[in-house]
Amino acid sequence: MLTPLAKIPSIESLRGFVAVGRRMSITLAAHDLFLTQSAVSRQIHGLESALGIKLFERAHRSIRFTPEGERLFLIADNAMQQLQETIGALQAAKAGHRPVTVTASISFVGLWLLPRLPGFQQRHPNVEVRLSANNNIVDLRQEGLDVAIRYCAEPAMPAGARRLFGETVFPVAHPSLGIARLDDPDIIRRSVLLEFEGDQSPWWNWEAWLEMQGWSGVRPRGVLRFNLFDQMVHAAVAGQGIALGRSQFIRPMLADGRLRALPTIHPGPRSNKVFCLLLRDATPSKETQALVDWIVAEARLTDALPENG
Repeated sequence: MLTPLAKIPSIESLRGFVAVGRRMSITLAAHDLFLTQSAVSRQIHGLESALGIKLFERAHRSIRFTPEGERLFLIADNAMQQLQETIGALQAAKAGHRPVTVTASISFVGLWLLPRLPGFQQRHPNVEVRLSANNNIVDLRQEGLDVAIRYCAEPAMPAGARRLFGETVFPVAHPSLGIARLDDPDIIRRSVLLEFEGDQSPWWNWEAWLEMQGWSGVRPRGVLRFNLFDQMVHAAVAGQGIALGRSQFIRPMLADGRLRALPTIHPGPRSNKVFCLLLRDATPSKETQALVDWIVAEARLTDALPENG
């Protein structure tokens, strides 16, 4: 059923909803929007009232999507991302200069690049960056993009690509679940497992992990499946179950206690994939080169940290 345009909730309330969903925190969303926490809370309550649907479950010091909220977020976040990209391009065209455009997966942009980007903007305030978060492989020249971040097996890196860092995958969970180690199959039996289905590699597959612990046939209490890695991470932070996390993306969450690494008896499957950077032009603009140099430097720091840190 198509809702009349006049009955679509206001852009302010949808923007607040997307900001909270991206951060899973009203406090951080308020900071992003330059609003007070109470103002963002009013936007969420107003949206819920307008729709007649509860979008978030509130718990002690945490929130999580309801099924209806997660469904709306996936659509609203994509629409808001397109608005951000289009408005940014229009403003750049009006100002008479072209932004440096980077395409990368949704999880790379949301969990690795965006948290670091203010550091680049402080060093290069005159360089505008446009982010295209997309899990599809696109043609840089045809789409007018400057830089691509690709994810692939290291031997399969595109010609001219530069390796940024690899990935280390291991189980994680919110401390509220009370799990310190995965050293007993009974922990699996009484737990919900969060599984990332966006990649069929064995290191993202719980059955492969359980088999390597000698627990083949052990069944969890439940399984929640996600096609987007960042949404699985948000669910883990909200305490919805045990996830397989990528160390290089979730280190801030491990450091501040939002997630806890869960050591296993035996190592799980090891990833052979890396993130690499690909340039459209052999001789990029000075603005593009500045961004590339910064990404490479940040990636070097990421690669140098301990695998489980």
